[in-house]
Amino acid sequence: MYESITTDLLSFLQKSPTCYHAIYNVRRTLMGAGYTELSEGNHWSLTEGEKYFVTRNESSIIAFRVSRKDFTGYQIAASHSDSPSFKVKENPEIGVENTYVKLNVEKYGGMLCAPWFDRPLSIAGKLMLRKGNRFISKLVNVDRDFVMIPSLAIHMDRHANEGHSYNPQNDMLPILGDFGVKETFMDIIAESAKVERNAIAGSDLFLYSRTPGTTWGAHNEFISAGCLDDLECSYANFRGFLDADENEKSVPVFAVFDNEEVGSGTKQGADSTFLSDTLERIGIACGRTAEQNRTAIASSFMVSTDNAHAVHPNYPDKADLVNRPRMNCGIVIKYNANQRYTTDSVSAAIFKAICEKANVPYQEFFNRSDMPGGSTLGNISNSHISLNTVDIGLAQLAMHSPYETAGTKDPAYLANAMRKFFSMALKDEGMGSYTLC
Repeated sequence: MYESITTDLLSFLQKSPTCYHAIYNVRRTLMGAGYTELSEGNHWSLTEGEKYFVTRNESSIIAFRVSRKDFTGYQIAASHSDSPSFKVKENPEIGVENTYVKLNVEKYGGMLCAPWFDRPLSIAGKLMLRKGNRFISKLVNVDRDFVMIPSLAIHMDRHANEGHSYNPQNDMLPILGDFGVKETFMDIIAESAKVERNAIAGSDLFLYSRTPGTTWGAHNEFISAGCLDDLECSYANFRGFLDADENEKSVPVFAVFDNEEVGSGTKQGADSTFLSDTLERIGIACGRTAEQNRTAIASSFMVSTDNAHAVHPNYPDKADLVNRPRMNCGIVIKYNANQRYTTDSVSAAIFKAICEKANVPYQEFFNRSDMPGGSTLGNISNSHISLNTVDIGLAQLAMHSPYETAGTKDPAYLANAMRKFFSMALKDEGMGSYTLC
């Protein structure tokens, strides 16, 4: 079974070069599955037995099902849609030596810079088109090998293999073409989007790697592609959400947030009101009182999914002495004493029980005690809506490279666990007692 999920994941990644394209593909699938799109700017009227979703900024999405209006709580799985990249600045063309035209870009998120060199790249993202007093968004993808960032030859930098600090303004600007190029950069973007150049009023455009995803290894046990962090988790959560059994006790909620790689502090990030607003409006549309809404939150559970570090074959000393996740060995439960990850004894126990019911293996991750780790959207979301949350992920190598590596079996493990998770409900009985049913 895992082979088909891996194949579908690679197809999803190929069609999702940016967060906007990923959410577009999720949205299109939901509509094909009978989900109704809601608007945050309109009144919500929900019907028992129906399915809904809402987007924000076209880069974040929350989907849910309402089997009954007197539900116990919410079963939430959250991930993020963005990945580290380079964002194109306004007026990007820079002429060099009457020979080249390169593009002015800036870093988005904390990426590994070296793997961006000497590989075919392209540009995709979102345009805002002006039609009189109306502004309409349109996705664009220059779907061809378009730009490249060339390395400096070893002959001109004899210390290149001894460690290098890359200056993003000097070292990381891609070549667009030679000095004879007649079109402007935005002319090419307009042509790719099939719109008039003067209709483009704004843009959010990013570089992405053109190298297709692949499976490899002695037994095809590995998968490599761009954006595995965190579209691998987003896709697996989505499969579990769509395939879950009907559950009349809880409301299953599938959430994908943007801007996790830059701190989540945006209107569409996990540090926004998007999730809390949505859950509150579900409760209101179901006729629940404020107290009943809070009761539902107390009996809710969130799985915050963001990939984890596998022990590295060339740097095993970078892993914890005991907790050393491996690819293809199951879902990784992530812990941190300073609550950079939200997992605690309660959420770990509950999630392990879910994995056992789904017959899915799990393993555990801690950072080395002398090495700080990054935070996730779980603890950020909890500052807006507090509920039991576990932080998990799938083990991978080369995190934040434009071409990352993970295990081929793990997406299916997560999809199966999420299918079980969304089919269950959690009841808070007070005094540290919970029932999973």
